Amino acid sequence: MLHTARALLRSALVTLVFIAPASQAKDPQTDRQAEQDGVPVTELRAFAEVLERVRGAYVNEVDEKELIQAAIRGMLMELDPHSAYLTPDQFEDLQSTTSGEFGGLGLEVTMEDGFVKVVAPIDDSPASRAGIQAGDLILKIDDTFTKGIGLADAVELMRGEAGSEVTLSVLSEGDEKPRPVTLKRDRIKVESVKSETLEPGYGYLRISQFQSRTGQDAKAAVEKLTANGDLRGLVLDLRNNPGGVLGGAVEVADLFLDSGLVVYTQGRDPESRNNYEASPGDLLNGLPLVVLVNGGSASASEIVAGALQDQGRAVVVGTRTFGKGSVQTVLPISGDSALKLTTARYYTPNGRSIQAEGIHPDIPIQVASVELYQERGPRESDLPHHLINQDGEEQDSDGSEEPLASRDYPLSQALSILKGINLAERRRPAVDDGKNTASQ
Repeated sequence: MLHTARALLRSALVTLVFIAPASQAKDPQTDRQAEQDGVPVTELRAFAEVLERVRGAYVNEVDEKELIQAAIRGMLMELDPHSAYLTPDQFEDLQSTTSGEFGGLGLEVTMEDGFVKVVAPIDDSPASRAGIQAGDLILKIDDTFTKGIGLADAVELMRGEAGSEVTLSVLSEGDEKPRPVTLKRDRIKVESVKSETLEPGYGYLRISQFQSRTGQDAKAAVEKLTANGDLRGLVLDLRNNPGGVLGGAVEVADLFLDSGLVVYTQGRDPESRNNYEASPGDLLNGLPLVVLVNGGSASASEIVAGALQDQGRAVVVGTRTFGKGSVQTVLPISGDSALKLTTARYYTPNGRSIQAEGIHPDIPIQVASVELYQERGPRESDLPHHLINQDGEEQDSDGSEEPLASRDYPLSQALSILKGINLAERRRPAVDDGKNTASQ
């Protein structure tokens, strides 16, 4: 017998559900108290009855613990694609992923219409090498169809011992039927930050995922690019970056901001808003910054792009981002399991919700495959007895290095935009301080 409905809900809800047979007599006084407190007694009785019928009449004997876990998973799956019940193994895998090393295929996935959808392949992983792209649907993992099995279960099926194989049935946009892709699992070590010099004076910073050390690593990479003092601009590449640790995203955005809001989260409670502010000091000292995004840029990468866009610090180019603007909190529960629950939404400094909308680029750049036409007609230097350039030796490219536009068209366009910004700022007339002016 229940003493109060609140006591039922807080301490013995599961016990009540599983010990109450369908034939148990109703207690009108308890029911009235429960209704006043908002406890769905009728639905709890229906749940208890269903459980009892399954235990007594299902064709195979079932394990009660597995039924409980299945009920919890089903409840969370109905909330949104990102809330989930994590078994101890799944909880451990999640912790490994955020630390930057885990075993599997190198895919960040979500659920869409009951199917597993690729958010982004991780750089230099079995998935990226096999040509799996953001937006692909995974219909089958070996012999298991993914429709309705749940995201955590699908991820678990794709994980495994390094060297073992798994076959995915992959449907890409525009294809009429899925194609089988056999992948060999590997130990995924995510190097979240890479950098290089694209051309003299123009740097490139690639962040493939936000981890606990990403902010520190990105700072070190930018400092290395600026060490010579000749940097004139930077491309920040967040394409196919599925997100990760919120703190890492805030730290990266803070590298390029002097002050102001980076992002804020808002939960159901009006008092639950959390602001994340930038600290003083722009690592680039105001140098031009272009952020490159695409449909695989999600969550934490959208936070960075949105913050730099709203603050007017960077030009965002590429294609519309994924639109994953919700906050998941991992809540450990008894038995080393955990609950991954959506608790808030992300908002950009200007109050834009990222959820299901994404970040729209300032300058759209479509993905394209470019075949360059090599224009080569006769030049002055080809003419016999031509005069030698007195300022230096004549040079002519031998074409041994593949042009950037052929290797990565969106990146080549981002670099061109960066150069244009730099050129425009260099040619901007100096601001008159007013000392040499007079009223007319």
